[in-house]
Amino acid sequence: MKNIAVIGAGTMGNGIAHTFAQSGFKVQLIDLSEANLKRGMDTISKNLDRMVSKEKISEDDKKATLDNITTFTDITAGVKDANLVVEAATENIDLKLKIFKQLDEACRKDAILASNTSSISITQIGAVTSRPDMVIGMHFMNPVPIMKLVEIIRGYNTSDEVTKTIMELSKTLGKVPTEVNDYPGFVANRILMPMLNESIETLYNGVAGVEEIDTVMKLGMAHPMGPLQLADFIGLDVCLSILNVMYDGFKNPKYAPCPLLVNMVRAGKLGVKSGEGFYDYSESRKAEHVAKQFRK
Repeated sequence: MKNIAVIGAGTMGNGIAHTFAQSGFKVQLIDLSEANLKRGMDTISKNLDRMVSKEKISEDDKKATLDNITTFTDITAGVKDANLVVEAATENIDLKLKIFKQLDEACRKDAILASNTSSISITQIGAVTSRPDMVIGMHFMNPVPIMKLVEIIRGYNTSDEVTKTIMELSKTLGKVPTEVNDYPGFVANRILMPMLNESIETLYNGVAGVEEIDTVMKLGMAHPMGPLQLADFIGLDVCLSILNVMYDGFKNPKYAPCPLLVNMVRAGKLGVKSGEGFYDYSESRKAEHVAKQFRK
């Protein structure tokens, strides 16, 4: 398994492509937008430059990594020789189902199809293909080249052989694969998202301010980043989407998104990527200034 196709050149997709390419795999990075592909490749190059400056890799390593990546805007051409496809498109169920139907037709019959979804059912995704036993979740953490964990999600029909193959493959990337079963939120987000949501509830109910909440969790619980800053980093729209998937899946009110989160997403305050969330990123991508007063 040396030929990997990655669908989507955004933050997660370019990180996944970078990681495979640096480990010696031939990677086809696929996105419908040439502009997205250019941004993705620029990001990979900058991240490699950072690694060179820290003497973690050499200039030759950087060149070899970039040489291992080929970009495509045509999904059929990009996946035709792939042994594994990793989908890293937007966290939208309709889009993912459409992509996997297309992949099922375009890919080799022995190709494994993986999704980087952080919450959507692998069983549901596999069900739209003719190979549900060969569909699996590979949930990488952001930033992909640095974070060690890969959450391996086994759908109801995913075979033992495919699970073992992907677990071993993840180890060759220098990752620590952790196998989990296919239920809403898996493990990472089933635990993380209620914590982020409760942090937003704490702000919404006026218990404490943004910096105070983040300071308590950083200094009191040794979290490297406060929960509200982390929510901004993930994207408030992504947090909302995951909470909705969990709420729909479990029908348990503890997963219901806080009204403040819903309103902020409606207002376009999505965190770092929009320039404002709980913090103001208009001058810096660091969480240096609280955005404003948060209204009920």
